Amino acid sequence: MPINVPNDLPAASVLENENMFVMRENRATTQDIRPLDILILNLMPTKVETEIQIMRLLSNSPLQVNITFLQMSTHVSKNTSQVYLDRFYDRFENVKNRKWDGLIITGAPVENIDFTEVDYWDELCEVMEWSKKNVFSTLHICWGAQAGLYYHYGIPKYPLKSKMSGVFAHKALAKDEPLLRGLDDVFWFPHSRHTEVRAEDILKNPHLHIVAVSDEAGVGIVLSEKAGQVFITGHMEYDAKTLSYEYYRDLGKGMNPHIPSHYFPNDDPSRDPIMNWRSTANLVFTNWLNYYVYQKTPYDINEIGGDRE
Repeated sequence: MPINVPNDLPAASVLENENMFVMRENRATTQDIRPLDILILNLMPTKVETEIQIMRLLSNSPLQVNITFLQMSTHVSKNTSQVYLDRFYDRFENVKNRKWDGLIITGAPVENIDFTEVDYWDELCEVMEWSKKNVFSTLHICWGAQAGLYYHYGIPKYPLKSKMSGVFAHKALAKDEPLLRGLDDVFWFPHSRHTEVRAEDILKNPHLHIVAVSDEAGVGIVLSEKAGQVFITGHMEYDAKTLSYEYYRDLGKGMNPHIPSHYFPNDDPSRDPIMNWRSTANLVFTNWLNYYVYQKTPYDINEIGGDRE
């Protein structure tokens, strides 16, 4: 699929060097088709790396997608310059008056803070409320999934005794679920978090369905009743060495982190990890785009907001 991006977005060159189909805006404007409009609320501190990771996964289908990155106006980034954000990111006030086929809300390193104490929580709640009538399907990642489950359904998060870090085996609970179509019986993807949501809370809500679980990592993927909301509690989008970077970062801070589980060969951090979740991530993101966005979103994007059935 061609991803339509600004001509000078740094991530575009990285993806082109990986032989990904990236369409610069000059060419995209000459094509007479109805592309999907996807909004990405990037809450991660490593903005460029996250841009690359997510766009890499959105580039694996024949669909054309317009990407718009969103920043929180009520938060000052410590790791990315405001000049960069103002050049490549929009603000909610500028996007809220139109409809969107899809929204992706990333994770954020704020798990140990109560939701209401996060400095941009009120603005994020405004975005999530707005998404119910102005976005056809929303994909939530890690802390973004916890925030979405809490805001929309009152599902609490719980602190873990130690960080859940590693690559964990998952199994599907719904064999006919389109989001999981093409996955192996056991599939792996990373988790990196200090908190968790629990199955017993989710199962009490008839509008939520757990479709993938891990014996070690717990709840893996949750869907709302009509798949308008997808919640992935881990980080399928991570690169091969992202967990390694986080491990050595925490080690350098004197945090004495556990070695990420099932990640380094023989649990030896000096060895390069083997990426065994690439196909899972590509399939899940492509299935979301195809089955929950493209196949069901109205051709007239202004009709978004009605019944999904």
